[in-house]
Amino acid sequence: MTTWTDRCADHPLPLTAPSGIDRAAHLRLDEASLAAAWSHPSTRVFVVCGGQVLIDETPDGRTELVTTPSFEAPLTEAHRYFLGTDEDGVSYFALQKDSLPGRMDQSARPAGLREAGHLLGPRDAGLMVHAVALENWQRMHRFCSRCGERTVIAAAGHIRRCPACGAEHYPRTDPAVIMLVTDDEDRALLGRQMHWPEGRFSTLAGFVEPGESIEQSVRREVREESGITVGEVEYVASQPWPFPSSLMLGFIARATSTGIVVDGDEISEARWFSRDELSAAFDSGEVLPPYGISIAARLIELWYGKPLPKQGPGS
Repeated sequence: MTTWTDRCADHPLPLTAPSGIDRAAHLRLDEASLAAAWSHPSTRVFVVCGGQVLIDETPDGRTELVTTPSFEAPLTEAHRYFLGTDEDGVSYFALQKDSLPGRMDQSARPAGLREAGHLLGPRDAGLMVHAVALENWQRMHRFCSRCGERTVIAAAGHIRRCPACGAEHYPRTDPAVIMLVTDDEDRALLGRQMHWPEGRFSTLAGFVEPGESIEQSVRREVREESGITVGEVEYVASQPWPFPSSLMLGFIARATSTGIVVDGDEISEARWFSRDELSAAFDSGEVLPPYGISIAARLIELWYGKPLPKQGPGS
């Protein structure tokens, strides 16, 4: 029998395909090895700023990260993050700066993950999601949560140490559940958040709370946001989502009730859709699908049976 997970594995989610990069965590505290890697002529470097990098199109139609040799990279010591090495021994670093560098040829452009995640190959997408996640954490966690002292960067960007109390702080990842809920008629439950454009519908989602299993979180979030109760919960796949620091855990959940009562806080509207109803709503423009880079789109596609319509930047 083919499971949801098997079907998803045939078509990797954006940001999750094998990148071919060995993160080489054992080198992060080896200053001599890091210095040697930084000075090697094959090393490649790119700048990350506010979740964006520079991307460019190659003559053969591919999109790549704009990287430079280390000796051409902007100067920075503290905010230099070692991302790992590829199978050819090439080392990769990201530099956190307050602005992206200019380009003489004017062909490169800044892009965030919602756009670049679809365009870049697995290696560059993996490097970018790693760099963006580190940058978000570094910008938001500059002070020690134990004593309040300003911390310093260590382990090539993967630790912040407190010089006052000695505490070590590690990059934060917040688990969040995202689920497509179906009922006994095989309809799908989709909702619209308060701040979304009119017509934008997607799966329900929410953060895992302390002391809660992920299955409990699925049931609680669905009940809180839509009033629907859920029984069976089946895991599908996960996706890094550094906006700013989440790991999305995707599920298919089976409803045991169908009466919708939205919370009016996060969710302004929720509706049951059959496949024919959703197709007609897409065709008429009444419903806009979630952006294709998100695991939400994949969860809906698993039920819908075909790709969702393309629309918008990063779709």
